[in-house]
Amino acid sequence: MIIQRVVLNSRPGKNGVPVAENFRLEQSTIADTIQAGQVRVRTLYLSVDPYMRCRMNEDTGSDYLLPWQLSEVADGGGIGVVEESNHDNLAKGDFVTSFSWPWQTVAILDGSLLQKLVPQLVNGCLSYFLGAAGITGLTALLGIREKGHVAAGANQTMVVSGAAGACGSLAGQIGRLEGCSRVVGIAGTDEKCSILVQEMGFDAAINYKKGNVAEQLRELCPGGVDVYFDNVGGDISDTVISQMNQNSHIILCGQISQYNKDVPYPPPLPPDIEKIQKERNITRERFLVLNYMDKQEASVLQLCQWIQEGKLKV
Repeated sequence: MIIQRVVLNSRPGKNGVPVAENFRLEQSTIADTIQAGQVRVRTLYLSVDPYMRCRMNEDTGSDYLLPWQLSEVADGGGIGVVEESNHDNLAKGDFVTSFSWPWQTVAILDGSLLQKLVPQLVNGCLSYFLGAAGITGLTALLGIREKGHVAAGANQTMVVSGAAGACGSLAGQIGRLEGCSRVVGIAGTDEKCSILVQEMGFDAAINYKKGNVAEQLRELCPGGVDVYFDNVGGDISDTVISQMNQNSHIILCGQISQYNKDVPYPPPLPPDIEKIQKERNITRERFLVLNYMDKQEASVLQLCQWIQEGKLKV
């Protein structure tokens, strides 16, 4: 059978910005028959995520991320429909997902590595299982629960950077649902800031490309910052950390501003910011959602419930 697939054509370099030419679309073939335990699936959705920038390097800088190989098919989170099954628990027409789904139109996969999906849980919006009800939503929810130390009634202020992104937009809403009394987002356009406030329920949002971020933060967070959901790192994070309260918490979700640079993860803080962090006893621990997979099932059901109730907007 002839298929189309996306392979890694070249590496951008550890300090380079990825370009389209780093990838190549090509024709390939797969077997016409499947073996015992296998299924043939047609790809419906693929998730393209920030961490994949690290997989474009020969050394990903992380022990849990394998690099993509040159001229080999790329992979990541994906969803598809079973077209033919030779696996006892999967039938034709089932919707399935995997963290290592190949970027190709049709694939033959090991059925035991696939998770069966229930579309009704997300009102039929299957792609949500790669986003709000998938690893993205889990990262937001478990990050807040495991590293945010949010307590209902504690009058906490949460700041979210990269707030209009897939994870950040959910994190702000979940922060509110978990008990934060004030949620402020940081994003890069007026349109994004408007959506955060008018549609996502944030109290306020800062366009970091306009005006003085430190001044705006002081105005919007008069009591300081108790929880910081950090998606970006760099100058923005340094500014937020400088306004964090004693015994506050950083949820170290991502550092997108640093991914095109050859720096360790998590990137070290500048000496003056590190001094603030230590003096105020601010926690900043590496957070990896894959370490909490024992809580995956219950957490996904919680996310789906919020989506169905309209409490979590996607």
